[in-house]
Amino acid sequence: MELLHSNVIGDSGIPFVILHGFLGTGDNWKTLGKRYSALGYQVHSLDQRNHGKSFHSNDFNYQVLAEDVVHYCNQYKLEHIVLLGHSMGGKVAMHIAACYPKLVDKLIIADIAPRFYPLHHQTILEGLLAIDFEEVNTRQMAEVILDKYVQDIGTRQFLLKNLYWQAPSKLGWRMNLHVLINNIDEIGKALPEMYSINCPSLFLKGSRSDYINQTDELMIINQFHRAQIQTISNAGHWLHAENPEAFFQAVVTFLGK
Repeated sequence: MELLHSNVIGDSGIPFVILHGFLGTGDNWKTLGKRYSALGYQVHSLDQRNHGKSFHSNDFNYQVLAEDVVHYCNQYKLEHIVLLGHSMGGKVAMHIAACYPKLVDKLIIADIAPRFYPLHHQTILEGLLAIDFEEVNTRQMAEVILDKYVQDIGTRQFLLKNLYWQAPSKLGWRMNLHVLINNIDEIGKALPEMYSINCPSLFLKGSRSDYINQTDELMIINQFHRAQIQTISNAGHWLHAENPEAFFQAVVTFLGK
């Protein structure tokens, strides 16, 4: 079984595993990871399969994504972890906490609920597909094309972090774009209703995000029996990037640091 790529910050300490969202990478969490490491945690920021520098595979669903993380923890002998997941990574973290309860001591979920989400990435994916790397050989050229599909500059910059040089003067996407598109229905799937999570859990939602609504909060409390729900002000779905200080403090308070 292949091993996920990771950025590890800190030589020792309580293991703190971070899972990025759809089309993200572990590098998205580098700044916050350093701050958590300074508190005595060993931070493992992972690239999930078909993302970042991790392996590509035609298999892509929450079960295999969860198994990847458990395999990583076994390989590095990580136990009693703090597990943080954003968006898609949050769904993966929920599956791990439900199916491998002895592994997770504390769970932090960033702006995602256990419910089903309808498809809502189509325009972004169309924009990524529109970039022809036979013709596009600079980041600026890629951004001009992507701007036609994704008007929000923050989201554009987030997506363009996936660019890399496959060869001199030859750009490409790090993520396995075609497999992600072929399996896009998997992203929105709900956490099975029979799953029950008993570890201390913190759900953080952005004040400008609609990913967690009042009905979702009832679902969260029903499945996560020791859950807290907190709103991060002045933030949308990328709450950790839009208000990193409030996000950091909320997590630190939950962890008792």
